[in-house]
Amino acid sequence: MNPAIYAAALFAALVSAASARPAVTPLDHLPALTGDYFPVRSREAGHDYHIYVRLPQGYAKEPQRRYPIVYLLDGDSLFPIIAANHIFLTIDDEMPEAIVVGIAYGSFEKPINRRHIDFMPPGPNANPAEARVGDFHRFLERELIPAVERRYRADASKRILFGQSRGGALVLYSAFRRPDLFWARIASNPSWVPGEDIFYGAASPASRKDLRLIIATGTREYPDRQVAASRWFEFWGKRKAPWKIEQLAIEGGTHSADSANAYRAALRRLFEK
Repeated sequence: MNPAIYAAALFAALVSAASARPAVTPLDHLPALTGDYFPVRSREAGHDYHIYVRLPQGYAKEPQRRYPIVYLLDGDSLFPIIAANHIFLTIDDEMPEAIVVGIAYGSFEKPINRRHIDFMPPGPNANPAEARVGDFHRFLERELIPAVERRYRADASKRILFGQSRGGALVLYSAFRRPDLFWARIASNPSWVPGEDIFYGAASPASRKDLRLIIATGTREYPDRQVAASRWFEFWGKRKAPWKIEQLAIEGGTHSADSANAYRAALRRLFEK
């Protein structure tokens, strides 16, 4: 057979075989991340998000059971780490199983990734085009949470929000603006500027009496942020808040690399027996 004809026939056969194989999501082969995925085009934020869901072990076998649900900001990086690690918390720490939801952009590059817009309360001289934290929070409240909790058996009374760095600033913003939306909030090494004024202002009233706000600070966090955290705790230690404020020190923790340790320590605090 003519070599050119043979090569063309072989290529066509390989393409045909590949197209005949069923589509496989790579995460299907990672049982610690078994769950779901769906994209969302947000009307409130005017942006696209990728939603990853990790379902508890045994989820399908207990159709009446409802689970605590954790919403992770920065899902691009935190979902693979924290969602997969949750299984070990149930084994070693006897933490309850949970539905873990990662909110991802699909890229670390701007303008696709806009955590600098979505998460940070604006400072006094902010560009109005980038003062969108309220839009993102309305996306959480009005679009994402209803969509997720229609699909999966979540216990809405045990809804948790976790954020790291700028995501931690969004956690604080949420606590002040809509305290009842989440039972517990975990801010790991939160960013305090440029919009820190809101964190010293009055919080919206809450109807629940069991709300929790945990702030985890690494002992090797940037010095200026350690000072900012200490100043905030001192301020709120003298005032009444709609949430129980709890401080966690992550021994040896740095700004970014210890988010999983902060998550573990906070969940142990939330669910300690």
